[in-house]
Amino acid sequence: MRNLLIVSHVPSDNTLQLAQWVVSGAGSGKVKVEFTRPLQTGPEQVLSADGIILGTTENFGYMSGAMKDFFDRIYYACLEETRGLPYALFIRAGQDGQGAKTSIERIVTGLGWRAVQEPLICKGDVSQFQEPCHQLGALMAMGLEQAIF
Repeated sequence: MRNLLIVSHVPSDNTLQLAQWVVSGAGSGKVKVEFTRPLQTGPEQVLSADGIILGTTENFGYMSGAMKDFFDRIYYACLEETRGLPYALFIRAGQDGQGAKTSIERIVTGLGWRAVQEPLICKGDVSQFQEPCHQLGALMAMGLEQAIF
């Protein structure tokens, strides 16, 4: 069974809802799904993952501090071991989400991770993102299950 790790910063009910929709979509497949928060996630969880979905808020035009802390703690332990790891990203944006997107893309490029879909930027009323978040999780799970990535 393939392992999907979902690491998401969820400081509010809105961001928790987005993450739950992603988890729900991923859970519809035949992969083991682990949902965790950045401050509680270490390199051993990333090293055991076959794919990862990252979720962050946009804070001051950047990723959340918790997500940055996650990358700071896992980077060197995962640098050589996780090259090619498929990942997807969703962002709860207050502005346009581009700063958060760019900052994460710089780090995952250094890690050698491979984006399997365009980042989902969730700006505005969260209810409009139920289906896109569900699909993001489902597509990642399906791709892992069928060994597409």
